[in-house]
Amino acid sequence: MSAASPSAVSAKPPTTAPPSTAGPTVPTGPTGSELALHGVRLGHPGGVPVPGPVDLRIAPGELLTVVGPSGCGKTTLLRTLAGLLPPLEGRVTQDGAPVRRPGADRAVVFQHDALLPWRTVRANVELPLAIRRVPRAERRGQAAEWLERVGLGGHAGRLPHQLSGGQRQRVQLARALAGRPRAVLMDEPFGALDAHTRAGMQDLLVEILRGTGATVVFVTHDVDEALHLGDRV
Repeated sequence: MSAASPSAVSAKPPTTAPPSTAGPTVPTGPTGSELALHGVRLGHPGGVPVPGPVDLRIAPGELLTVVGPSGCGKTTLLRTLAGLLPPLEGRVTQDGAPVRRPGADRAVVFQHDALLPWRTVRANVELPLAIRRVPRAERRGQAAEWLERVGLGGHAGRLPHQLSGGQRQRVQLARALAGRPRAVLMDEPFGALDAHTRAGMQDLLVEILRGTGATVVFVTHDVDEALHLGDRV
């Protein structure tokens, strides 16, 4: 995995943003978290560990892309940062505190959408706010603003099966950011999209995330995508 290398490649994001689908101004989250691996060996208990140990610091607000072939441990790294998979050795920290379980301030966006099929688009985006017991009127307003931000303001009442793949990924992005996380962990979220939709989602991602201050770890097997999106690869 390229992210583990001390000689990481710098890659600046595009200097000009694509035409915005922005609606109302959405409240931004707090500044991003520092994520770090300290002498970590990645892997599943009883399985073959990923070569290591890995020492890695991801600065607050950084967009780090992790690129590599299938099976090299990219998703394992992401799941470990998310607190979904404990390291075999070493420590994972967020702002110096141990990461031992998933947390509301670390949002995860998967390749295959994890939208709840029985909930409307708006209700899916509201979910992290409902978990935090945000009052109904407030969470509806925030969900509406995020849907406008990702260009889906007119789809709030639809169900996930009524949307295209690209639209569902936009809903996933809106839901992840509605909770105002300090870190967003993305596991090949555009891998199943066609080339045109994928390019549009990449530009939308850069446009939106730059305004949140969140730290982002973006896993991909596509070198061009990694270079296009990342502050560091």
